[in-house]
Amino acid sequence: MIKVYFAGSIRGGRADAELYRQMIEYIQKTDIVLTEHVGNLALSKTDGLPNRDVAIYEQDTAWIRESDVIIAECTTPSLGVGYELAYAESLSKPVHIFFDKKRTKLSAMLSGNKAFHLHPYSDANDIFPELDKILNND
Repeated sequence: MIKVYFAGSIRGGRADAELYRQMIEYIQKTDIVLTEHVGNLALSKTDGLPNRDVAIYEQDTAWIRESDVIIAECTTPSLGVGYELAYAESLSKPVHIFFDKKRTKLSAMLSGNKAFHLHPYSDANDIFPELDKILNND
């Protein structure tokens, strides 16, 4: 089983939380998602008290180190997700970035990075065959 670190916006906005939930549930059919809480629809962008920030940082960076692959949905911009992707790159982790090309223009810091695998989509249903390829389920 592959250990997946799923990255999606929390404090940057929860507009895509339902999609995160769907992607996480799909991945969990065959593999382990270390960050399944990202898809929790009850989680709001104000969750996480400031005195918990150190614990969140330490846990998330530990999960990135433990993961086999990073899968990020980056339609909703997030400073935290950007940091997570850079941290994963520093560890030579494979990074796969999904984004809705009709709703966002991906940052050049992501789209210009040859280490990242980009998966633009215009329909959410296009995501799942790509996940199968990443997870070797095809």
